[in-house]
Amino acid sequence: MPKVLVGMSGGVDSSVAACLLKELGYVVEGLSLILWEERKKTDFKTCCSLQAVEEASEIANHIGITHTVSDVRDDFIEKVIEPFVNAYTTGLTPNPCILCNKFIKFPSLMKEAEKRGAEYIATGHYARVEPAQISELRAQSKDNLSLITCDSLLKKGIDPKKDQSYVLYILGPDVLKKIILPLGTYRKAEVRAMAKSFNLPAAKRSESQEVCFIEDRNYFKFVEKLSPLVGKPGPIMDMRGKVLGTHKGIHAYTVGQRKRLGISSSKPLYVVKIDAMRNTVYVGTQEDAMKREFSVENLNWLLLPHAETFRATVKIRSMMKDEPADVFLQRSKNGEHIIHQTAGETVRLLFDKPQWAPASGQSAVFYNGDTVVGGGIINISA
Repeated sequence: MPKVLVGMSGGVDSSVAACLLKELGYVVEGLSLILWEERKKTDFKTCCSLQAVEEASEIANHIGITHTVSDVRDDFIEKVIEPFVNAYTTGLTPNPCILCNKFIKFPSLMKEAEKRGAEYIATGHYARVEPAQISELRAQSKDNLSLITCDSLLKKGIDPKKDQSYVLYILGPDVLKKIILPLGTYRKAEVRAMAKSFNLPAAKRSESQEVCFIEDRNYFKFVEKLSPLVGKPGPIMDMRGKVLGTHKGIHAYTVGQRKRLGISSSKPLYVVKIDAMRNTVYVGTQEDAMKREFSVENLNWLLLPHAETFRATVKIRSMMKDEPADVFLQRSKNGEHIIHQTAGETVRLLFDKPQWAPASGQSAVFYNGDTVVGGGIINISA
């Protein structure tokens, strides 16, 4: 049987993934990445710390597989932590999980798999990678989509509450043809039950949080510790330009935020816009925060559009339901469609219904049914 290198965090999902692959007869090796380390002792364990790596090693020993560790902290700081901090200080809302998947986790797994002679890599993500069927390709062709360079499709996991295809849209064909996602056809409750049946030490471990490297879940204090560019107060204005209060620094605010605004109003107000150039936070009603149309940049395509416009459903947050929209491709100067995997691409989204508080810096991911078409970074101002 072929060898597979499994990314192990010490948590339930990656541990069960390793067990399932071993049961299927694969030669399984585990790899843990040291990404970040806690600065103080707490009851909460980040999924990328030394302590988590030690737990992953214990689990690998329990399963009976080889386990190794790779220290990628310098790369993680440069390619995830620093962009995360810089985004908040410039009024954007970053998605560090996607940055990590793109620049750290999957490149590291691919590199280490090649070193070890492993034919495949695997993770505990709730998503599916499946061979494209002829019927699917015909349906996608009717929808103005086609495969790019490999015969695999990235699809949603069957558990809608755990589906993680949103954070995997940045995978390229080189990864799709080598990756196995054993948990995509299971629900979380089933995975928990399997963890108990395998008698895994991680069976009762709690869910990891959205941003794994922030111990106390306070993004803004984290940013303040690491950046000298934060903390400059400025005006909070309504949509007509009336000053309602003073903010503590734009890094402490995100689009859609309602709490901690420090202003009184007869009706609920939300952050609608953050203007870094003017150091101004704009607030408005729930209706003001709804948007139907905006741009998406820095695109990665898993299916190739071959028409100026196509229909898709689109997620603008990881756990939201994807909503129907028209996707308009931009044209190049010579009038040709710009359709290739480069950082310079842009599309325009027009949703059937306005969406709640899309934020510049977050990702929009396009779907054809349960298949990921591609995605990119939201730019509200473009």
